[in-house]
Amino acid sequence: MATWRQFEEEAAELAATVKERFEAAETHVLATMRLDGSPRVSGSEVDFKGADLSFGSMLGAVKARDLQRDGRCAIHAHPADPEHGGDAKVAGVAVEITDPEEKKAYTTGGEPPGDFHAFRLDLREAVLTSVEDGRLVIRVWRPGAGVRTVSRT
Repeated sequence: MATWRQFEEEAAELAATVKERFEAAETHVLATMRLDGSPRVSGSEVDFKGADLSFGSMLGAVKARDLQRDGRCAIHAHPADPEHGGDAKVAGVAVEITDPEEKKAYTTGGEPPGDFHAFRLDLREAVLTSVEDGRLVIRVWRPGAGVRTVSRT
């Protein structure tokens, strides 16, 4: 399992920029897989608690049920002007936090009233896409593989 902290340790500069993109807006786009395998996109907030990137859901929401069935997901940071950090995405496997004591460590105070679902992301990939000097620049990090940069004109 790769945590956000591992990403920061392996690719500090890229991790800082991706985190900045996620912290620049309150809501982002979470992609999950429906029962039939087709994609579902939902709004979601993220947080950086301890070593993890975490996110939640209202109790019983369809996105939570998607993740309970198949944790594979991607989160796209709210799009930004390319001059302000680029386009950030992360992908991995959502792991639900069900232990009540552990769940308390992931609360932010902005949860819905009553119970809720809490997930942490087992990070498999982080991508930052930007336009630099008229070129499309794509930076990709995967655990243990470092950062790979692709540039296109």
